[in-house]
Amino acid sequence: MKTSQFWYPLPERLIAQHPAEKRGTEKMLVLHRDTGVLEHRHIGDFPDYITPDDLLVVNDTKVFPARLIGKWEDSDGQLEVLMVNAAPEAETERELVWNCILGSGRKCREGQIGVFGPRGELKVKLLKPLSGIGMWKVEFLCERPLMDLLDEFGHTPVPPYVKREGTREEELEDRERYQTIYAKHVGSVAAPTAGLHFTEEIFRRLDEKGVKRVAVTLHVGPGTFRPVKAENIEDHQMDFEAFTVPPEAAEAINACKARGGRVFCCGSTTVRTLETVASREGAHAGELIVPGSGASNIFIYPPYRFKVCDAMLTNFHLPQSTLLMMTSALAGRERMLCAYAMAVKAEYKFFSYGDCMLIV
Repeated sequence: MKTSQFWYPLPERLIAQHPAEKRGTEKMLVLHRDTGVLEHRHIGDFPDYITPDDLLVVNDTKVFPARLIGKWEDSDGQLEVLMVNAAPEAETERELVWNCILGSGRKCREGQIGVFGPRGELKVKLLKPLSGIGMWKVEFLCERPLMDLLDEFGHTPVPPYVKREGTREEELEDRERYQTIYAKHVGSVAAPTAGLHFTEEIFRRLDEKGVKRVAVTLHVGPGTFRPVKAENIEDHQMDFEAFTVPPEAAEAINACKARGGRVFCCGSTTVRTLETVASREGAHAGELIVPGSGASNIFIYPPYRFKVCDAMLTNFHLPQSTLLMMTSALAGRERMLCAYAMAVKAEYKFFSYGDCMLIV
């Protein structure tokens, strides 16, 4: 298929620059994939679409302040660092050696030092360049725990299409709102945004209804924003992202499938985790889902046949993105583009801080 087949027109005014005033009040467009019927609802209506026989699966990864803005030690030149993932050189350096994306007005060289914080409390040493534009392996130099310093000097890595002044008030807002209420395992540089809509009140209603909920973990990397540049979507390569499926989640998913229930996946990261595990060689010899950890670079696009996911809560995604291709595989490309056209006409808000869609 051609990448151009997943383009749609989007007015810039519909790209959400801030979260909704109150979490859990966002609009929800419901798409019935068997009929193509669309409903205009709100996220608070989500419990109406799921039954006690079904199962809700979420991604409990936690975003950390992975963006650092500082300068070079030997000049006033600005340096920006986006931490991607830990890359330990030895056991004792597990938390200090990272793969990062660097932004600088000067050519980067091995051994250079960058400093962050008003008194240079956090430093970074460039170790060696990696494949990929601006990718470097670096070592953080600090006398205090790295995560404590990131909490103090780091910035929430909101998506590039969120264009704001970057005030302290906005940073504090992002610390709270660019995070799910059930975030647990630190490791993501981007939020699993479908989960941003859930509130304790919605979960209480699901509990009262008897709907079970389990969590898997997939740490989201910056590749989630990487555009598809290939003319043919089959030529696009996804980045690897680490995941974990705990035993209780695997057991609940297998039980749901066995009783004929539906697995509701919250977000594309949950879908990719479960479809990766179900596609593993030997997985079908016993249970559909087996617990464990690994890395996924699965690319889901039409005419992919889903093994686990039956329904999906998701946000509205960028034109020609891998995320739009995934949802098109679940609901059909033409129906998905028709739904997006309806969302534009109805003034839904798009992307990470926007409204959501439920595909059932």
